[in-house]
Formats: sequence, structure tokens, C-alpha cells
Amino acid sequence: MFLSQLHILVFGSTLLVYNTPRIVKNVNRKLHEPRQYKNWYEFLFILGFVMVIGGLYNLPAKLQAWCVVLGIFAFAYFLPVLPFKNKKRIRDFGWLKIAVLSAVWTTATAILPILYWQKNITSYPFEILLRLVFIFSLCVLFDIRDIQKDLENNIYTLPNKVGLQNSYRLIHFTLLLFVMLSIVQYLRYEGLGRLAGALFTAIITGLVANYLRKKPSDRAYAALADGVMLVYAVAVML
Repeated sequence: MFLSQLHILVFGSTLLVYNTPRIVKNVNRKLHEPRQYKNWYEFLFILGFVMVIGGLYNLPAKLQAWCVVLGIFAFAYFLPVLPFKNKKRIRDFGWLKIAVLSAVWTTATAILPILYWQKNITSYPFEILLRLVFIFSLCVLFDIRDIQKDLENNIYTLPNKVGLQNSYRLIHFTLLLFVMLSIVQYLRYEGLGRLAGALFTAIITGLVANYLRKKPSDRAYAALADGVMLVYAVAVML
């Protein structure tokens, strides 16, 4: 099925989670952004909320429970709700930040579909590992983008600890591991189109990482780094 209830739920959740911090930031700090941006944030937030409600409707209770847990982690990532002194966010802990992001996105895009189609999770270990490795490489790339901001806030992420050069080496290593796992997946369940899509995605992601290393900017990250996840989905479907 090209578009399922789960697609609507995941896409709506993404809109909701991405736009909530912008709305909260505007309210708490009274930022003077152009009104058209605020309108877009509010529109996308409402659209995401409606899609989440529609996506959750009639889902099995087990899947709804998984979604609630994912939602808690997603909002705890940027909202100061952790029970520590001067309430902390997940993103304030460098090691926890990348672990939670990788786990949440892997669960949303790999484990939930397996459960949705009533399959056994243990039957698809390589599919889950594939997604985890790929998401992890993107998380490292985004941590590189935020390296200076994180340092200013005393947040020591992986790039802060191992350095930029080793961080890019890690990205290339994880992409190579992604290719190797894709080949193993192909040997288990032959699908040349799926393998070609994974190889294409690995190449594009490597090129994007190299481009952003030379020309980093918020727009480039939004268009390219965020975009490679969509490239993977489209490449596999084609």
C-alpha cells in the first residue's frame, strides 16, 4: 500500500514535533519573527496534530502504546521536563541526545511498520539495523552542525569529544556499514531494486556530508541532510 494510516501518523508526528518548539519558543521568548513564519508554524502544527489524531484512530492498542512512548521521548528532547535540578531536556546530554534521536527515528520508521503489518520484530533484524545505522550517520551530521552552539551551552556531543575529522570518518564508516548490511539483506530477501536504492542513498548521503563540510548553512542542512531520508524512501519504492 503506497499510503497507509501509519504513513499519515508518522508524517503528522514529524510536523507536530518539528513545529512545537518553534511555537513554544515564540511564546516564551516573544520573538519578533515575521508574521508569515508564525502563521506557517501554527498551520503546520495544527495540520500535524490533525494527522496524528487521524493516524492513531483505530490503530491497535499495542501500536498506540508504542506511539505514546515515542511521543514522550520526542517532546522530552526539546522541552525541559526531565526530573533533574533546573529541569533538563534530553538534548542537554550529548550522549543521550544522539541515542534517543537514533532510537526514536528507527522505531518510527522500521519497528512500527513491522508491528503495523503484524510481523515479528525478530524476523527483521537487518532491516532494523539498516535504519539504525543510517539514522545514526545523519544524527552525527546534525551534531556537527550544532557543534559550536552545543559547546557554548556545555553540551558535549560526539563531535565535541572526537573532533570534526573523526566525526566525518565515523559518518563514512557508518555509510559503509549501511551498504554492507544492505548486501546482507539482499542475500536474505532478493530485491535488486531495494539494494540499488540503498546503494544510491549511501552515495548521495556521502556526497551531501562532503558538501556540508565545505559549505555548511541552515538552508543546506534543511534541504540536503533532511532530504536524504526522503531520498532513501523514494529510491527503494522506485
